[in-house]
Amino acid sequence: MSHFRPALVLLLLFTALTGLVYPLALTGVASVVFPRQAEGSLILRDGQPIGSALIGQNFADDRFFQPRPSATSAPDPQDPTKTIDAPYNAANSSGSNLGPTSKTLIDRVQAAAEAKRAAGWQGPLPADALTTSASGLDPDISQQNALAQVLRVARARGMDEARLRALVEAQTSGRWLWLIGEPHINVLKLNLALDALE
Repeated sequence: MSHFRPALVLLLLFTALTGLVYPLALTGVASVVFPRQAEGSLILRDGQPIGSALIGQNFADDRFFQPRPSATSAPDPQDPTKTIDAPYNAANSSGSNLGPTSKTLIDRVQAAAEAKRAAGWQGPLPADALTTSASGLDPDISQQNALAQVLRVARARGMDEARLRALVEAQTSGRWLWLIGEPHINVLKLNLALDALE
């Protein structure tokens, strides 16, 4: 009994510290230092949130630039023991876990390449146009990916290709500290800027 009381007190103390005080303190600091990020990096249109700069969305219409493919899934409504494809399902971030020698992956990439060519994508198709990210929620694409889509989007909207190429250039974010990462484009922001052109 002499050990029980101190153990219980320590359990309650550390539960309060690590389960309440620490998370609330971090949330408070984040809200002050990084308010936009702490709120989810929301993107607003007319004062209403339409998405997050951190989570990809599915744009299937040819009038929009399309994001990187997603391998996220959701429970099958017909059989909860199985899953179905649910692209950009933020509640179930996941990759496909298929290796480079997987026939399933090779077939999927080949089918995606053929479909993109048939839809009017031009030039060499970059890897991020055909493969999923580790999270399945990547909101960004490479500049090469966006440029490969210019002809398709221009045809669907009846716009000048040069104008769309200029938009892609304007929406491209460079490397972090000029060294880390690759130039990339947030698809949601690009599509909002695209809508604003018309």
